[in-house]
Amino acid sequence: MKFTAYILDVLTDSVYPARITIEDGIFKEIVPIQVTEETEIDVEGLMLPGLIDSHIHIESSMMTPAQFAKIAVRHGTTSVVCDPHEIANVHGIDGIEFMIENASTVPFNFYFSAPSCVPATAFETSGAVIDSEDIEYLLQKPEVVALAEMMNFPGVIGADEEVLRKLRIARMYNKPIDGHAPLVSGRELDRYIEQGIVTDHECSSFQEAIEKKQKGMKIMVRDGSSAKNMDDLFDFSQRIEYYKNQDSFGIIPNEVLSRRLHSPIFDFIVADDKNPKDLINGHLNESVKKAVDLGVDVIKAIEMVTINPAAHYGLDGGSIVTGSKADFIIVDNLVDFNILKTYISGECVFDGENVLFDVEDVEVVNSINVDKKSPEDFNIYFDGDECEVNVIQCFDGDLITKKTTAKLTTKEGILQPDISEDVLKIAVVERHGSNNLTNAFIKGFGIKKGAMAASIAHDSHNIVVIGCSSQKMAEAVNKVVDNKGGIAVVSDDFEGSLSLPIAGLMSNEDGFVTAKKLESLQKMAFALGCKLTAPFMTMAFMSLLVIPSIKLSDKGLFDGDSFEFMDVIRN
Repeated sequence: MKFTAYILDVLTDSVYPARITIEDGIFKEIVPIQVTEETEIDVEGLMLPGLIDSHIHIESSMMTPAQFAKIAVRHGTTSVVCDPHEIANVHGIDGIEFMIENASTVPFNFYFSAPSCVPATAFETSGAVIDSEDIEYLLQKPEVVALAEMMNFPGVIGADEEVLRKLRIARMYNKPIDGHAPLVSGRELDRYIEQGIVTDHECSSFQEAIEKKQKGMKIMVRDGSSAKNMDDLFDFSQRIEYYKNQDSFGIIPNEVLSRRLHSPIFDFIVADDKNPKDLINGHLNESVKKAVDLGVDVIKAIEMVTINPAAHYGLDGGSIVTGSKADFIIVDNLVDFNILKTYISGECVFDGENVLFDVEDVEVVNSINVDKKSPEDFNIYFDGDECEVNVIQCFDGDLITKKTTAKLTTKEGILQPDISEDVLKIAVVERHGSNNLTNAFIKGFGIKKGAMAASIAHDSHNIVVIGCSSQKMAEAVNKVVDNKGGIAVVSDDFEGSLSLPIAGLMSNEDGFVTAKKLESLQKMAFALGCKLTAPFMTMAFMSLLVIPSIKLSDKGLFDGDSFEFMDVIRN
């Protein structure tokens, strides 16, 4: 395959015309050329390296890896480093090997990280456990390029022996170790980094990211469906203030400062979790455009999703150079950034209209092992007329929650939600065979009637349900059970569901079909009164104990600051 094209060179931050030769899926020769009036450029548009998402959980797309690839190539993504800890919490090693096998059936570059925290903590019930011996087994697989995010930061800081053993094994195999340390700072952050943990994607402010960057971490700027930190981390005014403070002696010329303002301080742009409704509309291509809108130089933004992740994880690709894997995209220009074609190993996989490979269905094994629930299961009893309760307060676009309180009244000895004050009921139903169930209260969802439930509940993926009444909560949970996993919305006026029978997390269906069903359910959630941008994604994180400050597991209400359980009813 030989052709001429204009190339974006992410190694020299330049664009130049070249004659390209591809053989056996590799860039065999790249020769810069001089353009004259007689020169014929074969490719209309600009040739870029294929885009790389360096941190994503495929399961959050509700698609199998193969179905995910069909959507991703439309947006110029050719490679992902995915952490399969969602399915690992359900099916363990077998689940990870399913993901690797399914990924191998399509022309797309799936790299994997070995899930370091299955379960994320001992304060919840998962369907499996991945110990240090399992980690060593996984790190020997050629598809596994890193140890996945170490979410158990208290275990690292507190020198838990099994946690440290996993980190030692990763270092022994020379694998990068990804981090997860929300709001960790000072000496505790030092102890975390001292164990060889080199990235973080949980920064929720510019100041937090700068501290971690200054201490040597590489920062992933997250632009997912629920968690969106790009606005804060690329905030132009904060960058100006940072450089002013850096240059307190006035020794940096103004033109240098100006250039630095448009260069990102941070290293990667990642999705982390992207639902199918958002994914069909764009992936890293849209994140690059958003970064540019926030004042980041476009070539620097592209480097964050090409050469930077390739260099960090040792991936074959990320730049258009002789000897590299021929993964590349054609865009119309660097302003509109429309994907005209996508190539993997020199073969066109997206021609601008159609994806040029097919996906087969996978066999489904039911992973929902739980009894049907009755309304009484979702009651919280109190002997008195009213009491004060601890409440989870959530916020749109943020995984961090806040501890708050509310005064609630009782009816026939049962604590009642306060719909007018947006204090709703929340429960987590264990679905791996133990039948645990815990109840609490939550603020921030805004629903006025009905309930919604899902078997997507990070990270152990029990069933989470939020509602205005015990009756509707039971109906929603039982619908999820009937569907062998998925999402359900119920009210007196309407109901709907999305079946996700693969580990209770994914569907065999095409991404556009899944996205359409999810969009219908989201409209139902809005009809209940929910005001959140991504209601089901936000709900899924209300059981993620390793994100401060208060969450709910199947074992109880959890204080993410002190890392211990707390009572729902305040004494």
